[in-house]
Amino acid sequence: MTVRVTLISPAASAGLREARFGSDTALTDSGRRAAEGAAGLLPGAEQVFAGPSRRCAQTAAALGLASVAGPGPADLDTGGWRGRTLDDLAAADPAALAGWLADPAAAPHGGESVLGLVARVGAWLEARSGRVLAVVEPAVVRAAVVHALALPPQAFWRLDVEPLTLTRLTGGGGRWNLSCGERLTRRPAD
Repeated sequence: MTVRVTLISPAASAGLREARFGSDTALTDSGRRAAEGAAGLLPGAEQVFAGPSRRCAQTAAALGLASVAGPGPADLDTGGWRGRTLDDLAAADPAALAGWLADPAAAPHGGESVLGLVARVGAWLEARSGRVLAVVEPAVVRAAVVHALALPPQAFWRLDVEPLTLTRLTGGGGRWNLSCGERLTRRPAD
């Protein structure tokens, strides 16, 4: 049976704009309005999930996804770096940051490695069936794509996931097709 998984990256939040690790900040007003404006544009699904972050929950609510089946995969656990900005880490410990970005098995922050995230998200993805919709953090979307396409884990940092975009994975059982980057916005009337 073909599985259709649509991953939705959440709307903008202050933590995203600040490039803050593990930030669980609320949506910005413009992010909330953008999500509300996209309500009704999503494909139908038998199962709906939202990541455990406030940003994912608020995006799901703004999109009108009231019947969430359960939590989707959580964001990358950045351990001791949680709450710090990328600029702060680059100044305070550039070697640790560079090592983490270069080595998918590294976890100098004491949290989860990229390899760990890809394995965790891959297991979640392979356990899905039917039509699935999930509002999840950008790192989860990147991990799902790396797993689904059997990309080298170093590709994780080369995938950009913009707020309120759809990434569709179709297939299952280790063979997936990808459609990515569709913006979740209303098109202007012609």
